[in-house]
Parts: sequence; structure tokens; C-alpha cells
Amino acid sequence: MRIELVNTGSELLLGRVLNTHQQWICRQLADAGYEVTRQVAIADTGPAICEGTKEALSRSDLVIVTGGLGPTADDITRDKIAELLECELREDAGTVERIREFFARRKRPMPERTRIQAMIPETAEIITNHHGTAPGLLIDINPNRFGGGIPPACLIMLPGPPRELRPMFVEQVLPIIRDRFPLGAEFACRTLKSTGVGESLMEEWLLEPLRELEKRGLVVGFCARTGEVDVRLVASGPDSTGIVSEAVQIALSVAGEHIYGSEDEKIEEVVVRLLSERNETVALAESCTGGYIGHRITNVSGASAVFLASHVTYSNEAKQRMLGVSKDTLAAHGAVSEAVAKEMADGCRERSGANYAIAVTGIAGPTGGTEDKPVGTVFVALASKKGTTVFKRINSFDRETFKFVTAQQGLELLRKEIMNTG
Repeated sequence: MRIELVNTGSELLLGRVLNTHQQWICRQLADAGYEVTRQVAIADTGPAICEGTKEALSRSDLVIVTGGLGPTADDITRDKIAELLECELREDAGTVERIREFFARRKRPMPERTRIQAMIPETAEIITNHHGTAPGLLIDINPNRFGGGIPPACLIMLPGPPRELRPMFVEQVLPIIRDRFPLGAEFACRTLKSTGVGESLMEEWLLEPLRELEKRGLVVGFCARTGEVDVRLVASGPDSTGIVSEAVQIALSVAGEHIYGSEDEKIEEVVVRLLSERNETVALAESCTGGYIGHRITNVSGASAVFLASHVTYSNEAKQRMLGVSKDTLAAHGAVSEAVAKEMADGCRERSGANYAIAVTGIAGPTGGTEDKPVGTVFVALASKKGTTVFKRINSFDRETFKFVTAQQGLELLRKEIMNTG
């Protein structure tokens, strides 16, 4: 099966917007057992849309086009594809009513311009958008219409905003694809999430133990990302589910200490869940991360049950006043030190009453480093009833990446402590 993804938007080509649709849609399809054979980003101009769509339809069974279905002047995908397919646009009364209801629920008047989103190609099937106003569209294409001897099965058009596209794709588009293009064989896929170990070392640990399963059809993939490595385990054919299940157990037995979750889980979600299950709490004392660890934790639903407080003590004075860090300790060791990180964690836990307290202090750069403490130096501390642990890392990244990696290290330290405490 040939699947092609066409992302429209001049902002993608100008580098003003990151093309997250490419990564996200390809991932959803791959995890469902489908492979995108080609993807392109094109300008939202008439010639580019017509040419890009026509080209894709000439060689693919399924073409997914994103963007350009909204109400503004540059949203012309619907019009140009209708023109390409030589079909009329007609206003759909049901879509007009859904748009009216969308604005009524928000107690806002409906701009007349939004009505254009109800103009539907006469041959199209509507994919209802429950998260916005522009519906998705599905159009069956006549075999061999665009040459090449390939009969394209269907064209799917989706609105560009991720908050609309993603739930539509999961809830409606994937079921359509599964129904129209059933997989020829059993398929199984599992992605394990790890942190604290590099891609090469993870591969070295796993490849030999998994070799026998690879002979039976297992495909192993590694994807390194900032602070993490994903291990993808895939199999097709008879007993693919069993093969992947065996592979998961082997991976956990070999590298389980570093594997914190699976699929799209984030480490902060795992930490919140573990704390909730044990009815325990955490508090934070952040310096160099500026509240970023707290930001990640509070992005998780249910965090209010386990997250007590966060102290962003960027200055030395704040460390003393809010956490009780000793002036003498600061003078003797400096703010970026093991001693200060320990006192920050201890003070945070004592003052908040939390079961655990994470503290971080470091040099994000690009200035401020010394020979003894280069840019990227960070101390991460964790205080619990068992005592206080502090470790030093050199996170030599830009400031934003430094904050993410440092937060990752703090959360991983907490996760392991909870797991070891049992």
C-alpha cells in the first residue's frame, strides 16, 4: 500500500512553523501498521496545491492533505482540489449549523466568513470536526484518473491546527483507513521509553539478547531524542503479538532500570502516577531551571493531588530566605555546588512537608562558567525519608535544552527513588 502525506503551508517552507504533522501522522500510521512512502510540504498557493496533490494521486493508494480548510483568504486547499477534481462546491446545511453551534457554545457571534468552511465538494464525504469549525473531507478518486496505471483509493483532507487534526485523525481517520485498507497480516508494535542512557549503549545491550527473535521476524529500531531513547519493537505475521511481548520482557530484564514507560508516556506522567498510587507528595526547589520542572509536573492531570509547592530561588538571597540555605555554605562553596543543592532539597522538604523534594542548581550559560565549573554544570538533589542524594552532571546544551535535560534528570532521580522504596 502506498500512502502519501501532503502538508500545505508557506510558513512551513519559510521555517516559521515546525512541520509537526509529518512526524505525528507518520508515527500514528506506523504504530497502526501502515508506512508512509512519501511526504512533502508545499506552499499554500493554487499551482502548488494542484500540482502536489495531482502528483501524489498519480502514484498512491491513499493521499492525506493537511491545512488550508479554514475561513481566511489563504485557505484555498478545498477550492483548488475541487477545481483539480472538476467537482462543484455546495454549501452543506449540517456543517453551517455545526459552525453556528460552535460559536454559540462560546457565546460569540459567528463571523460570516466562517460560513465558507461549509462549502463542500459535491463528491466528498464529511469528516466531522468536533474540535473546530472546518470539517475534514474524504473523496473517492476514479481509478487511473491521473495516469500512471495506479487507481488511487481515496483522498483525505484535514484542517491544519494540531488541536483539531490530532483527535480527528485518531477518532475518525484511523478507523476509516483500517476499514478501507485492512492489513494483510497480524501486526504488533510496542515502543519503550528510556532515559539516562545513550542510543549506542542501549543498542549494545539489546541487540544480542533480541537476535533470536529477529530471526522470527522482530524488527528493532532506536530513536534518540533529547534526554531519551525510544526502543521500537515491531513484528508482522503469525504470532507477531507473542514475538513483541517476548521482546518487551527481554528489554525490561536487560535495561529495565532505564525504561520508564511505553508509547507516548512522559516521565512526568509516570512520576505523578507513581506518587498517586502511593499517596505520596513532592515539592521542588529550582534555580537554573526557573520553574520548568514544576511546569512539566503541572501539565499532568491529577498533579494537584501530589504536587505541594515549588520554590523558584534564582538568587542567593531567595535560597537563604525561602529554603534556609546557609549564608556560610553559599560563601564557601558557591550557589552551584553539591552542598547548596543538598541544603535546598532539605529545606524544601522540611518546609513543605512533602515526602520528596527535588532541588537543582547550575550554570545554564552561555556565560558564567569557570574552569572548575564550566557552562552546563548542574547539581541535582533529591531529599526523602531515607536521606538526601546529590549528583553532578555537565549538560552542555543551549539554555532551553539544558533546562529540559536537567528537569529530565531530576524527574528520573525521583522515579527511581519511588520504585526502589517500593
